[in-house]
Amino acid sequence: MIDVTQHDGIAILQMQHGKANALDIEFCHALAHAVDKLRHVEVHGLILTGTGTMFSAGVDLPRLIKSGPEYIPEFLAALHHTFETLFTFPKPMIAAINGHAIAGGCVLAACADYRIMAGGRIGVSELRVGVPFPVSALEIMRSVVPQKFLSEVLYDAKNYTPEEAKTVGLIDAITGSNELMSEALKKVKAWSAIPATAFAITKRQLQAPYLDRIHHNAIDTYVVNLWKEPATLNAIGNFVASTIKKT
Repeated sequence: MIDVTQHDGIAILQMQHGKANALDIEFCHALAHAVDKLRHVEVHGLILTGTGTMFSAGVDLPRLIKSGPEYIPEFLAALHHTFETLFTFPKPMIAAINGHAIAGGCVLAACADYRIMAGGRIGVSELRVGVPFPVSALEIMRSVVPQKFLSEVLYDAKNYTPEEAKTVGLIDAITGSNELMSEALKKVKAWSAIPATAFAITKRQLQAPYLDRIHHNAIDTYVVNLWKEPATLNAIGNFVASTIKKT
């Protein structure tokens, strides 16, 4: 599921979960555990990336439908924990977006301090699927996307090209596939040269308004219940069916 290597004191975490790095309970636990371990080892920064043409396709919707409403509270708790673990990683973290980063995959990328994209599409399609945002996902997106573009990004539920994504603030830089890791290493090494405590404190200060709202609402019971409703599960099923028809 997860492969972690080191390069000159920088951890490179590659997601390797199926074809699409889709988020299920097991993958969420594995990802959060791997990132949490890196807090306590001698690495100066982290690069998060995917495999092939996929960074992450977001929530494993077929698994969610198959598992039914009983699966949802535990899954959303695991998803929240994963997002918060990545978002609060105290060292410089770069998302090297090698391919598609859709819905929850886009939120994973948004957890990073800087996003470099080499190809594919990126966006939060939750409302098009028919599910509301968990509070942690919404606040992480709010922390990244400029206010003037936030409603457009959330309500249009569009998957953007790299050029479009840079315009609305979803990513910070565009590069070629062959240069992706070298560019990510260059950025994370530059930021890891900052004294670690100063970087961590500044990062925490920047994130404070968003973390306050996340911690105040924690696991939003109303959102959990909405995800469990038959109408929502039916909408998810219809979205999955329509997506399969297009492939």
